[in-house]
Amino acid sequence: MGAAAAAGLVEGAPAKVNLTLRVTGRRDDGYHLLDSLVVFADIGDRLTVAPSEALSLTVGGPFGAALAAEDDNLVLRAARALAEAAGVAPHGALALTKTLPLASGIGGGSADAAAALRLLARCWGVTLPDPAMRRLALGLGADVPVCLDRRAVRMAGIGEVLSPVPPLPTLGMVLVNPGVACPTPAIFRKRAEMTAGFSPADAVPSGAWADAAGFAAALAASGNDLEAPAIAVAPVIGAVIAAIRAQPGCLLARMSGSGATCFGLFPDSAAAAAAAAGLARTGLARADWWKWGGGLYDPTCSAL
Repeated sequence: MGAAAAAGLVEGAPAKVNLTLRVTGRRDDGYHLLDSLVVFADIGDRLTVAPSEALSLTVGGPFGAALAAEDDNLVLRAARALAEAAGVAPHGALALTKTLPLASGIGGGSADAAAALRLLARCWGVTLPDPAMRRLALGLGADVPVCLDRRAVRMAGIGEVLSPVPPLPTLGMVLVNPGVACPTPAIFRKRAEMTAGFSPADAVPSGAWADAAGFAAALAASGNDLEAPAIAVAPVIGAVIAAIRAQPGCLLARMSGSGATCFGLFPDSAAAAAAAAGLARTGLARADWWKWGGGLYDPTCSAL
């Protein structure tokens, strides 16, 4: 593994947040086509690797128990796929600290898989051409490619078409998950019951964004096509959005992905952190709701 791996390598897996999400069509194989503006929050899971001749994974953290019994975690699948592509024997003692809620619309499993690809490429000294790495990532899941780079992008197709977006202004973000199951297939079925059509591709608003307020106002013209179906399946999501929206300084409140995590945009990270604390203090959020407030992920200064 080399000296660097002997000291232990660490890779962050920040939460992926869909600020907008439009369902623009459906392929013949059943996969839905999307158009989404994606950002990453400065909170997430952490993956480490230590020297070992065999490949193994231990899972801990606040949400680790539900994954501990899995023998084919997406992290292990990513490790095996990378090893096969690179022609190396899979090895290393991986440890995942699961901070993000499971199946919550913020890409936890996909972010973990992308972290495994980055981490083990460093550990094993693997250098794959970018197109090959992205094909490998897409084979693991539609959200894995966008999680490789951990930067704001426009995501289209089934998740594999990634385009740059203009620089974002300083933003604060609150994330809240009420702890309800919100399976993606069920949300898409409910959407099909509620509407037969598809939306235009308007995920990224046009124009310059001088500040968070201007950016949030531009985002308001778009939306998340899965939010209404998710609220129909799990009405508590509507209560979560209302609770976030009621916090001082909230510029926009919406659901991420297929739920059930919802987000609020605020002028800066301090305002978002205060709002997350205020949710509990004012009694608008239940004590068992998962809550976080801070800024967007920045690889130059993140603690992840």
